Amino acid sequence: MKAPLFRDPLFDGAADPVVVWNRAKQEWWMIYTNRRATAEGPGFAWVHGTDLGVASSRDGGAHWVYRGTLTGLDIEWGRNTFWAPEILWHEGIYHMYVSYIQGVPEEWAGHKRELLHYTSPDLLQWTFRSKLELSSDRVIDACVYPLPSGGFRMWYKDEANGSFTYAADSPDLYEWKVTGPVITGRPHEGPNVFKLSGFYWMIVDEWRGQGVYRSDNLTDWERSGLILDKPGIRDDDGTIGLHADVVVQGEEAFIFYFTHPDRRGALNTVNQPQTYSTRRSSIQVAKLKVRDGELLCNRDEEFTLTLRPE
Repeated sequence: MKAPLFRDPLFDGAADPVVVWNRAKQEWWMIYTNRRATAEGPGFAWVHGTDLGVASSRDGGAHWVYRGTLTGLDIEWGRNTFWAPEILWHEGIYHMYVSYIQGVPEEWAGHKRELLHYTSPDLLQWTFRSKLELSSDRVIDACVYPLPSGGFRMWYKDEANGSFTYAADSPDLYEWKVTGPVITGRPHEGPNVFKLSGFYWMIVDEWRGQGVYRSDNLTDWERSGLILDKPGIRDDDGTIGLHADVVVQGEEAFIFYFTHPDRRGALNTVNQPQTYSTRRSSIQVAKLKVRDGELLCNRDEEFTLTLRPE
């Protein structure tokens, strides 16, 4: 499998990928936070002012070509910040929930982080629907999954409440009601939920690899280890795997994640020297397996990625 799977050719800061089948174009799209790793500026401005980058694949995800950025998302004037999209298809419409920050802050802290909802028929024409009212005004990294009994559940990071995963439920993807904290303890971000081999799984980015949780009902979660915590041997894959998305096809699952290939030691962005080499990031993909009720990921395993149309 090609490694790295993708690097952004303009800013070299591809992060937080979501991989979705584009029904209109009949190709796979990767939509990601387009961090500006090549931008020399004050503080952490490079992680702000970000668009959502788009890469497409016509061979089932084996090769990707950069296509540009999503347009039509602005809800106010100026250069603003879009992070970590979540996109799902429901009854003929794409729904996107994306983290939003006004402007281009130079610091991590001290400004609102909100979740915006958009809809689209084709992943290109986007209509703004609402700014979600959730458990605080410091929320990012939405993940949405249908509930077995009907309706949907959203998991997200609440930075004002311990940087824990909170949840909200909706009957229709438009109106959301907060149900409270789900995963607490160690701070984390980037929850992602999927079903594989008879279990529901949640992975969360603990900045030391992906924490794994297992559930039978999407409500009660049991800790089940850590993946992508050990360095891999592929190009640009020698550090922990960060903020990931999972695509499940039958009994196969593939995890798309990003790395900061040139970082060593403490991997927290705040503590890193701000240079191009420590800012740049690459998208990787690995295969997931379930064995004896445990989610496993051997990031060095060779495989052929051929995602089927959905």
